[in-house]
Amino acid sequence: MTTEATLPSTSASPTTRQVWTRTRGILLALVLLLAGAVALALLHSGTRHGRLDPRSADPYGSHAVTALLADHGVSTRTVTTLDQARAAAGPDTTLLVTVPDLLTKHQQSRLHAATAASGGRTVLVAPDTPSLGRLAPGVIAGSAPSFVTTLSPGCSLPAARRAGSAETGGGLRYSSKVPGADSCYPSDGLPTLLLLPRSAKGGDTVLLGAPDILYNTRLDKQGNASLALQLLGSRPHLIWYLPSLADEPAAPDTGARSFFDLLPSGWLWATLQLFVAAALAALWRARRLGPLVPERLPVAIRASEAVEGRARLYRKANARDRAADALRSTTRTRLAPLVGVPVAQAHAPEALLPALSAHLHGDGQPLHSLLFGPPPGDDAALVSLADQLDALEREVRRP
Repeated sequence: MTTEATLPSTSASPTTRQVWTRTRGILLALVLLLAGAVALALLHSGTRHGRLDPRSADPYGSHAVTALLADHGVSTRTVTTLDQARAAAGPDTTLLVTVPDLLTKHQQSRLHAATAASGGRTVLVAPDTPSLGRLAPGVIAGSAPSFVTTLSPGCSLPAARRAGSAETGGGLRYSSKVPGADSCYPSDGLPTLLLLPRSAKGGDTVLLGAPDILYNTRLDKQGNASLALQLLGSRPHLIWYLPSLADEPAAPDTGARSFFDLLPSGWLWATLQLFVAAALAALWRARRLGPLVPERLPVAIRASEAVEGRARLYRKANARDRAADALRSTTRTRLAPLVGVPVAQAHAPEALLPALSAHLHGDGQPLHSLLFGPPPGDDAALVSLADQLDALEREVRRP
């Protein structure tokens, strides 16, 4: 029996042009996304330069407020290390910490210990939950900020009443159980400015929920300038502390911070939301991967195109076993009537193989391996199997 035949095979591999056609939309979207990111970075590259830096005249710098303080006899000294800030703290100084959350736990504890005994004022700009437990015990961060930025004093604090409305509502809100605390500029029932009495030495701590009143670009709005001058100018000397990652902690073993500790909480929540959205999108798309539903095609498709399309799907899924089963099942179905076997028994080896061997006058063992054997191990074996099945069918049909 001859089961070998050399037939022209049609490649199911996509061509370079087809790959380009399928991926050019994704590549174009990535290029546009990258170009947009670069454009935004260029447009905003200077907007946050020198943020809250008293030496910066940029919109988000703070040179203007220090110039006004100098006109009122208040000197400003900029420091960038914790040791400098602790050494400068005293009863005649105001220590402004621009980014308290950037300090490690150990640094925050050391800073609080130094300022608690100094008798001066400490102003913390937008400290969040990780920092409040060490820098301002008894205070917790409140609800999420609303879109209202200009607020009325709503308290009896002289500095706030003299300043009037100010832009303090663009950041955090606080709640406190500290006795004698002044809660000012409430938003959603929680203050955005909190003054905490610290000790009998006359020192205090000011929590400022938003830095807007210190920016050059916002200083002339509402009562921002007045409030900033009164909060920072109550002592003759102002120590402007700009924490940075270069400020090494004194005890790195106890104050080390991971990468996630340095990220603002908003970024972590946003990342979590993106993961949830991606999971929901995956579940939504996965529902489409159910069983195939037959339907009438709106147009007529040539049989060769349908075969090639199905072959590409099998190859994409690496489903050689299913492809081989489809080829063998179809061949058995067509061979059974030719050798006098009912179609219902075409897939039973004990019924089909004896009749087929008698028709071909050959051994049934190669036929069993060909029609009921294991799946091919690679694409070449699958192509060879298809050729042998085709040759077998032509042999049976031969008069």
